[in-house]
Formats: sequence, structure tokens, C-alpha cells
Amino acid sequence: MSNLKSAAAVPAGPREFDPEITDMASYIHNYKIDSELAFDTARYVFLDTLGCGLKALEFPQCTKLLGPVVPGTIVPNGTCVPGTPYQLDPVLGAFNIGAMIRWLDFNDCWLAAEWGHPSDNLGAILAVADWVSRTNRAGAQKLGNGKIFTVRDVLEGMIKAHEIQGCLALENSFNKVGLDHVVLVKVASTAVVSGMLGLSEGQTRDAISQAWCDGQSMRTYRHSPNTMSRKSWAAGDACEKAVNLCLKVLKGEGGMATVLSAPVWGFYDVNFKGGNFKFQRPYGSYVMENVLFKVSYPAEFHSQTAIEAAKRINAKLQQMGKTAEDIDIVTNRTHEACIRIIDKQLKPMDNFADRDHCVQYMVATMLVFNRLEATDYTDGSEAATSPLLESLRKRITCVEDPQYTKDYHDPEKRTIANALTVKLKDGTTLEEEVVEAPLGHKLRREEAKPEIMAKYERHVKPHFDSERVQKLLELAADKAGLENMEVDKYVDLYRK
Repeated sequence: MSNLKSAAAVPAGPREFDPEITDMASYIHNYKIDSELAFDTARYVFLDTLGCGLKALEFPQCTKLLGPVVPGTIVPNGTCVPGTPYQLDPVLGAFNIGAMIRWLDFNDCWLAAEWGHPSDNLGAILAVADWVSRTNRAGAQKLGNGKIFTVRDVLEGMIKAHEIQGCLALENSFNKVGLDHVVLVKVASTAVVSGMLGLSEGQTRDAISQAWCDGQSMRTYRHSPNTMSRKSWAAGDACEKAVNLCLKVLKGEGGMATVLSAPVWGFYDVNFKGGNFKFQRPYGSYVMENVLFKVSYPAEFHSQTAIEAAKRINAKLQQMGKTAEDIDIVTNRTHEACIRIIDKQLKPMDNFADRDHCVQYMVATMLVFNRLEATDYTDGSEAATSPLLESLRKRITCVEDPQYTKDYHDPEKRTIANALTVKLKDGTTLEEEVVEAPLGHKLRREEAKPEIMAKYERHVKPHFDSERVQKLLELAADKAGLENMEVDKYVDLYRK
């Protein structure tokens, strides 16, 4: 026997999967969602997320990345990308829909030890539901046991994706080890899509293990000096990879039982500094029931209450006959995550990605112009070129309030507080303006619902004729009608 053969490793016997993976797969295959609160919330998330994707189509920086790899390609029975004429394979379709959804940072949010946007998963879920339904309807193949998905099926997939991503985020900080939160989009989407494709529970474990082993995105593109537009399509990339991995397992690819825990080579040792995941609660429907909506402003969520406080301060200034030009300094009493992610007081604003992740820029925009819109982040815009805004931005300081940080992590509160104190050039100090829970928080959910629907209507109207818009709005208001509609027929209403 050669030395090479004599040194060969003994083949490993069958091994049990890491329990973290087993629990996810069991949740996908065995847990029944029976929370009507979760389904009701998911319906609003679904509509809001589609609207955010349509709004992104107004920005060439987004649309240049969309469509087929080879121009003109149309995939028979493929995924239809809302608001466009594109019909793509489900892998590329997941990227397109995921990139649209995330582009403007205006969809839902989840804040904990890790943050993120669970509705990013709709990129993968909707792409696969649409493709499977069209394929099965045409009789071309029998995918997912021949299922034609309804919108309610999609909502159930969203609830489970939200739950996996959100529960992993509760106690585990991926940003502190340099990884981007889209790793959770990839894992959650992989788990849900596995079930949609009709994979067995064992195959779902295989697919989830592949997602953990896959190359994980670093947060480089979210932080100085490398802040750039990749942060706007990173979730689309995660959705694309999730669908691709599931399709590989569907064709017979296996998994890695101890991909998390294996010494030296496992995820924990390679990517998590040797630590194990911690869990606050079992999987259910908690995350969807408590998710945060971005209702008012297309801005990184830790800033939402600061912007709302700034708007209230503007009303005070107007009553006093003052404007932003009369402001000397602003102090923002805030939580630790806000400081860690978006406190960029003196950093030059190099691009769109810098501006929509700078709390000082967003607050200053509101104070100067009494608005904050997506177009205020673009190069050359009125806001981006305003000397007053730039000067004021550098005079806004963040300080941590430990109680705000504690409340941010409290599972019974989950508030995202900011409090602004404004000192004027004449020496007057205005009373501190405090906003603890933003519009869209569970504590203000009923107040937010009409605003969510109004936001959806604003985003839909520019893209379709009045008859189509009316049809979409009627369905949005008809819970049973929307949930029972077959998903490919619903997506057809968004086709160009």
C-alpha cells in the first residue's frame, strides 16, 4: 500500500445533525402557524414590501442590476419580477426581487443583538412560489408535490422566515464578528424554500447546512471607508444563493451534519470566534407579531424616532419664528446600536449609502427641509449639496443612554428611543423631544395601519394605470380575497 493510501482518513460514519439545524428543519415541516395576528401582520408586511420594491424601480442605480444575465432571455413559466417585463429562472428572480425590496431601506425591520430586515426573504419566497405555480399549472414539471401556491401560503412562508431570522438575531450578534446580517436571510430563505419545493425534513437539514457553509458576506460595504451600494443588493444576493442551494439539494446534493460545531472547520470556530448560538425562545410566530414597519421615512431604522423628534422640533421652531439656521447644537440621547451603526458626525458623506446610514444627516435633513425622502440621499440633490445641512450635521452629537439600550433589548419593550435637545444660537435651549417607539412599532401598530396602506398606494400608483391600481388596492383591503388568490395570478397584476 502506498504511503498516500495508508494515511487516508477512515470514512466517517453517519452523524446526527447539529441541533440548531435540526430544530429549524423540524419547525419548517412540523409547526403549524395558527396565529391570526401573525397572518394579519404578514399581510401588511407583504403589501408594504412589494410597494418598496416598486418604489426602487424609480432609481437607475437599482434597475441597472435587474433583468436576465443575457439581455432578452425569457424563461418559460419562470419567475415574473413585479413592475418589470422580466420573466426569469427562480435563482435570478430571487436576486431581482430581493434587490428591489432592499434597495431603499424602506421595508420592515427587526432589531436585537443582530438587526436586519426579515421581509428581505420575500425575494426568495415569492420567486419560488411564482415559478412553482406557473410550472405546475403548465404541466411542465411537478414541483413541490404539484402545488399551486396561494398568497396565504406565501404569508405562512414569510412568518416562518421572519421567525428563523429573528430568533437567531435575538441573542447572537453577527456584526460583532464582522459578518453581515444577510447570512440570516440566506439561512431563513433556504429553510422555507426547502419546504416549498417539497424536500423532506432530512433534505431541509442538508440545505440549511449548505447555507451555513456557504461564503458569508462581510459588513465591509456598510462601513467607512468602504460604504457602497452593495448594501442595497446584499439581501438579493442572499436570496439568490438560498434558492440555488435548495435546487442543488433537490437534485440529490447532501449536507454536512456538523457544519456549525465541527472543531477547526465548522462555522463556530471559523466565523463565530468559537462561540455557540444562544436562543431566547423556541420558534413560533413571535417575530412577525412584533416586527417593525418603516412607515414614515426611508431611513435606517435606528434613526426613525430621531427623525420623528426632529419633525416635532420643527413645529416648535416655526411657532417661535425660528428655522434651522438659528440652531447652534443638537444632542441626541440614544441607544448603543444607533451609535455603533449610524453615528457619523464628522465623516464625509461620499455617496447615497453614506447618507442613508448617518443619523446626523437624516436629522439635519428634516430640520432644514422638514422632510426626508429617498431622493434626499442622491448625489447632487438639494439636501446633499446644502451648506446649511452639512454644517448642522457636524453639530449633532450622539450620547448613549444605558436605559435606552436596555429597553432596546427588552423582549417586552423592544423600543428604539431617541431624544433630541436643541440649543439655539441665542442661548435658548428647547425642551428635549423624546420618541421611544416609532410609528410602525407594535405599540403603535393600529395607528400605523392606515399609513402603511397609504404608503403602499403611493408606491403602486406611478407604475400602473388607474384600473390596475384600483384592483390592487381593492385586493389589499380584502383579507380573504387576497389570501385565497393564487400567487401567480396575483403577481400577474404587477407585470408590465
